[in-house]
Amino acid sequence: MSNPQGPTPTHHARSGAVRRALAWLTLAAACAPAWSAGDTKATAETAKSAPKVLRYAFRVAETGFDPAQISDTYSKTVAAGIFDAPLKFEYLASPAKLVPNTLVAMPEIAADFKTLTFEVKPGIYFNDDPAFKGNKRELTAADYIYSIKRHYDPQWKSPNLYLLENVKILGLSELRKELMAAKKPFDYDRPVEGLQQLSRYKFQIKLGVSDPRFINQFADSGFLGAVAREVVDAYHDKIMEHPVGTGAWRLAEWRRSSRIVLEKNPNYREEFYKEQPPADKPELAAQVKALQGRRLPMIDRVEIAIIEETQPRWLSFLGNEAEVLPELPFEFAGIAIPNNKLAPSLAKKGVQMTRFVYPEIAFSYFNMEDATVGGYTPEKIALRRAISLAMDVNKQIRLARRGQGIPAQGPSIPGVFGYDPSFKSEMSEFNLAKAKGLLDLYGYVDKNGDGWRDMPDGSPLRIEYATQPTTDSRQLVELWHKGMDALQVKMVFKTAKWPENLKSANAGKLQMWGVSWVASTPDNDTFLALGDGRAKGKANKARFDLPAFNELYQKQKALPDGPERQAVMREAQRLMIAYMPYKMDIHRIFTDLAQPWVIGYERNVFVRTFWNYVDIDQERFQRESK
Repeated sequence: MSNPQGPTPTHHARSGAVRRALAWLTLAAACAPAWSAGDTKATAETAKSAPKVLRYAFRVAETGFDPAQISDTYSKTVAAGIFDAPLKFEYLASPAKLVPNTLVAMPEIAADFKTLTFEVKPGIYFNDDPAFKGNKRELTAADYIYSIKRHYDPQWKSPNLYLLENVKILGLSELRKELMAAKKPFDYDRPVEGLQQLSRYKFQIKLGVSDPRFINQFADSGFLGAVAREVVDAYHDKIMEHPVGTGAWRLAEWRRSSRIVLEKNPNYREEFYKEQPPADKPELAAQVKALQGRRLPMIDRVEIAIIEETQPRWLSFLGNEAEVLPELPFEFAGIAIPNNKLAPSLAKKGVQMTRFVYPEIAFSYFNMEDATVGGYTPEKIALRRAISLAMDVNKQIRLARRGQGIPAQGPSIPGVFGYDPSFKSEMSEFNLAKAKGLLDLYGYVDKNGDGWRDMPDGSPLRIEYATQPTTDSRQLVELWHKGMDALQVKMVFKTAKWPENLKSANAGKLQMWGVSWVASTPDNDTFLALGDGRAKGKANKARFDLPAFNELYQKQKALPDGPERQAVMREAQRLMIAYMPYKMDIHRIFTDLAQPWVIGYERNVFVRTFWNYVDIDQERFQRESK
């Protein structure tokens, strides 16, 4: 799923914000409050009656909350709290472990991986909504069938349809094409062979191709979460604003691009905490032990602010206005985690630190259908390769990212099947001499003497790069400026808000854009999908469509994990690198910070709704947050 590339700060001298943050840390360390017995008693009484609220911030605005229409990380995070997929990943399991969510047991999967049978647990109910006309609405197999079909309905323009079309659910793509050709609305009641309701709670999916890992998609509530047909019928084109699900949370307040508030779903079923701490996290063990058997969720409310700039997001955490700071901005790594260790001032306060390699690739893509940077002929490939070679990734990591990253070698990430740490490629290479040589060889030279290279036919060479009006985006732009100026390639920057750029990218209107792609399952297929020709305008923002790659992509999907699949995936990676539809920069290393009153926090990169599994120590919050 798409995600912004920031934070990407420059290596300039510390700003005033950083100096203020340092002063705050010094003051906090020196001014720990002294509490009397009376104060402690009053605090305890207040804590008992106050709702438990978890506050944090997104660094990019959401787009909406309908699983059939969203693909960005932030919208899907909120949707994952509201809707229920059949499966889920255990919060603290490492490696990732798939378990039932709304099912009585794991699905039955045929030996050829083409038939999957699901049985929904009775007694699960949707959050109350006027669309149900006062009735208590139970989750059934029909809801999952309907929710899958919605991705095939052209009116919703599902950005995730390719994930279903890849496995060819029998009859659904054909139904979609037939109705589109006849210009008729999608027929949800027409039966298809590949999606059948066997009973009130049981349904079956039949695939046209074998895919051993398709089951992972059923843990993504922001994609295959159950949506009630009555709700869609009631709100129709406003459904992005009216999410109603069976998950632990309901949308209580939404101010677009500003504030999202979630409250407990009063109809949520009985679920209890039974996580086990990972072996390499001994400091988490006592907290996990204390939470055993507690009913989920343990907090009452989640408040999410949209804070795009790094400085106020960082200072809001320091000022106790947020319980969690996901993804510490790199700009403040030297203050908060010098030498990748928690700063003494923060440690004394009791702040908790979690570090992890994010399952993503930060990259810039080239629109392969664009007249300037697109195309599959040698001179077009040479232009993209030259632009790639002029971006110094190691300098970006060392200075801009403050060392919080690993160079990307291609469409593959650490920690998932398909990643080979020994694989090296030109993707991470910085070589201005080679870049200039490529452009000279293929006729991209300065023909009119204005100091900028021209196209081989003599027309001006002008690259347009889309970006956002944020500090971290502006700092990334500086790096591109330096690289392109050294190459004598004129690059201009078009600024728009993230949701606007995402919409333009899906429509194929951007020439280049810096973004990242995040895995929702522990498998490298997620990143090879960036080159799948059938996913153009969806995962495949570059609109890359190479038959040889498409064939390899489909071949690896049908293979079980093992050496043969690994070899096919490697060959597919080589083709993407050779044609360079993406300049893949880095895998970012992030650090999450949590306040001392947050209990049980850990980062599982495949579980978006960490709020389901944490508690707030209200007495400590009342005592220390003022």
